[in-house]
Amino acid sequence: MYRYILTNKTFLWLLLIVNVLGTIYGYFWYGSQLAVTPAIFLPFVPDSPTASLFFAVFLIFFIKGKNVPYIEALGMITLFKYGVWAVMMNLLVLAVTGDLAWQGYMLMASHGAMAVQGLLYAPFYKIRMRHIVVAAIWTLHNDIIDYVFGMMPVYSSLLDHMDRIGYFTFWLSILSIFIAYIMTVEKGKNTLSHM
Repeated sequence: MYRYILTNKTFLWLLLIVNVLGTIYGYFWYGSQLAVTPAIFLPFVPDSPTASLFFAVFLIFFIKGKNVPYIEALGMITLFKYGVWAVMMNLLVLAVTGDLAWQGYMLMASHGAMAVQGLLYAPFYKIRMRHIVVAAIWTLHNDIIDYVFGMMPVYSSLLDHMDRIGYFTFWLSILSIFIAYIMTVEKGKNTLSHM
C-alpha cells in the first residue's frame, strides 16, 4: 500500500505541485534577504526552497521513470536538515518569546512534512557514496556560508543565540548526511549481501 501510494502518478503530480508552490513561496519569503545578499552567496542563502527544488527535480525525473542520484542525495539530506531546522527554530522562538505567530505553526507543519517526504522516497533513490560525498560538501559548505559569513536566515528574536544555533546546525548536517548514508548506501550494501 505504502509503495503504491508513493508511486501513484496522481499522488506524484500533486506532490510535485505542492513542492513547486512551496519552492516559489520559499524564494519569495527570502526576497528581502536575497536583495541584500552578495551575488557570490545567492545559491546558498535560500536553504529550504532550494531543498524543495531539489526534491521537485527528483519528482519530475521519477515520474518519467528516471533517477538523478546527485539531486536525490542533495534533496534527501537538505530536506531533512532544513525541515528539522525550521521546526526547531520556531520552537526556540516560542521558548524565547513565549509567543509564535500562526505563520510559525504553518512553517513547522510544512517543514516537518518536508523532512519526512525526502526520507519516504529513500527506497527509490539510486544514491551511491560519491553522491553522498558531493551532497555532504554542499551541505557543510552551506553551514560555513551561513554561520561564518553571516548569511543565515534572520530570526530577530534569536540573534543572541546564533553561536549555539550554528553549532546545532553543524551537527544537524552531520546527522542528515549519516541518515542519508544509512538509508541508501549502507542499505544497498546489505541488500546486495543477502542476494
